[in-house]
Amino acid sequence: MKQIIRVFPTLTHATPTDELVRIHETPSFFDEANEVHISVAFTWDIPWAEWAARQWERVAPVKIGGPAYNEPGGEFVPGMYMKRGYVITSRGCPNRCWFCAVPKREGGVLRELPVTDGWIVQDDNLLACSPAHINAVFAMLARQPHRPQFTGGLEAALMTPEMAVRLHELRPESLFFAYDTPNDLDPLVEAGKMLFSAGFTKASNSLRCYVLIGYRGDTFEKAQQRMGEAWRAGFMPFAMLYRDKDGKFDKTWRRFQGQWANPTITYCNCVKFFGK
Repeated sequence: MKQIIRVFPTLTHATPTDELVRIHETPSFFDEANEVHISVAFTWDIPWAEWAARQWERVAPVKIGGPAYNEPGGEFVPGMYMKRGYVITSRGCPNRCWFCAVPKREGGVLRELPVTDGWIVQDDNLLACSPAHINAVFAMLARQPHRPQFTGGLEAALMTPEMAVRLHELRPESLFFAYDTPNDLDPLVEAGKMLFSAGFTKASNSLRCYVLIGYRGDTFEKAQQRMGEAWRAGFMPFAMLYRDKDGKFDKTWRRFQGQWANPTITYCNCVKFFGK
C-alpha cells in the first residue's frame, strides 16, 4: 500500500490527525514515504509551502496543491486531506459572488461527487445539487453515528418548506447560512420562517449565519447592524473577516471579529444589543 505523508502549513479544525500527517514541519531523519503531498488551504501559506516542498523532496516525490492554488478539487477521499467525519459530496457553486474564490477555482460549475460517509458537510452549495444527489446525501447522514453539521453553508434563497422539514428530520447539530451582501437578507428572513415552521427553535442555537465583515466600505456600525438582522431572522451570527487574495485584512477589524465569532460571547452580545 502506498504510504503518503501529508503536510499542512496551518492546523485547522478539519486537519487530519493520523500518523502520516505533519503540521508546518520539514522532514525528520525518520520520515519515509512513497509520496509527499503538501495541501495548502490559504494563499498566504503558499510561500512556506513551496519552500517546504523543496525540503521534502529528499524523502519522496512531492505534490503540492489545495484550494489556495485555485485548482478544481478532485474526488473526495475521507480522512485524506480532512479529518474523519468531514465530507464533501459536491464541488462548486452556480453563483458568482465577488468575494468568493469557489467559482474561479471550479470554473463556475457545480459537480456532484460520489457520496461517502461523514457528518460534517463542507459542500460549497449543497442545496444547488440535484434532488437525487440531495436524497443520497440525506440518506447517508441519517445512518451516521453523529448528528449532522452543515458547516459549508446552505443557500437561504434555495430553501423551501419541504426542505426545511427534511432538514429538521435529520436533527442537525448546526446549519450555517450566509449574509454576505444586502441581497442575502430577504432570503435569510424567509428561510428562518420556513425553518421555524418545520420545528427548529431559536433557543437551540442550531441555526447559524456567517456574516462577512471588514471589506472596503464596511463600518463597525453597519456590521453590527447586520449581526442584529441575522439574529432577528432567527440565526446566531458568526463574523467572517474579509481577506484579499494575499490574505491581508484590516487589522482594526480583528477585535470586532473576536466579539462576534465566539458562540458564548456572540450570544451575550446579541441579547445585550438586540434582545432575545
